[in-house]
Amino acid sequence: MKLLQAPAKAPAAAGPAPRPGLRSRLRYGAVLTALTAALAAAVIAGLGLGSVRIPPGQVIEALLPGAEPSPFRTIVVDVRLPRVLLGVLVGSGLAVVGTVLQALVRNRLADPFLLGISSGASTGAVVVLTLGIGATTAVAMPVGAFAGALGAMILVYGLARRGGSMTGTRLVLAGVTVSYILTALTTLVLVASARPEHFREALYWSLGGLGSARWDVLWVPGAVLAVSLPLLFALARPLDLLLVGEEGATVLGLDVSRFRAAAFVLVSLVTAVLVSASGAVGFIGLMVPHAARLLVGATHRALLPVAALGGAVALVVADLAARTVASPQDIPVGVLTALIGGPLFLWLMRSRTAQGAAL
Repeated sequence: MKLLQAPAKAPAAAGPAPRPGLRSRLRYGAVLTALTAALAAAVIAGLGLGSVRIPPGQVIEALLPGAEPSPFRTIVVDVRLPRVLLGVLVGSGLAVVGTVLQALVRNRLADPFLLGISSGASTGAVVVLTLGIGATTAVAMPVGAFAGALGAMILVYGLARRGGSMTGTRLVLAGVTVSYILTALTTLVLVASARPEHFREALYWSLGGLGSARWDVLWVPGAVLAVSLPLLFALARPLDLLLVGEEGATVLGLDVSRFRAAAFVLVSLVTAVLVSASGAVGFIGLMVPHAARLLVGATHRALLPVAALGGAVALVVADLAARTVASPQDIPVGVLTALIGGPLFLWLMRSRTAQGAAL
């Protein structure tokens, strides 16, 4: 745990960090309030809209303790609430992980997919699934996914450091390469299993979706995020130090290599648990951090909570659209986030390039 603690205070010559002004604090409070209200509205909409439409008042009534049993209460509490809560957990977790990774490698193209972590988690989860032990316990899939994610991160990290100093560009290139290899390996495992039901199940899961959310498995991502999100938020100051470069961070008291290694393990764990619960949901961890920076700047103490709220709102709304736009057919939410996130990212990249700003 010591590796994840903030480093010693900077030398006096560096000077204290400037305190935000009243206007900045008011703006930050307004952003948090607006995102919280948007999340509450998205949750109510997610619980009320679908093949059966339930008015907001009856949604709130169904959620109250001691509410009378009714068909509406069954739909809200037993069917839709686990799915919406999983969207909140996965969206917030992916957005925070993406924000942390972009600072760790100093490259705003970084996210769990580009660095191969999600592909490793998918490979581990598919192996567990094809072995037939995924349904025996709620932790089997997350454990397999974590083993795959951690192995992929170690491989990417080793390749990026091989033959010279590690840079963000080398890390991203190594991640893309490992991701392609692991995707091919996952397909090979599915084909070799020779069981069509495994192939169909794994294919739908790999596209990303929240339809498998159940109360008996929701506790796993909930427990992991309850522990890991405060730890990730506590990394705000070291992540800010990395923004000035490795040499500057070292001068200010940060052991960059040890900090990165510990942070990568934590990020791999969170990503693995989220991927095992929802499959591959792309672009949340890539786009939400960019949007959050436009709202509150790059200081991670302010950025990480905004990214968490923004990711939760984005995925809950995306899942609502995925299950209502072609109702009664469910579109995999990972497909929808890719269709929306891809063009948005290209637009962002073009606009920032035109302004002469680096991603």
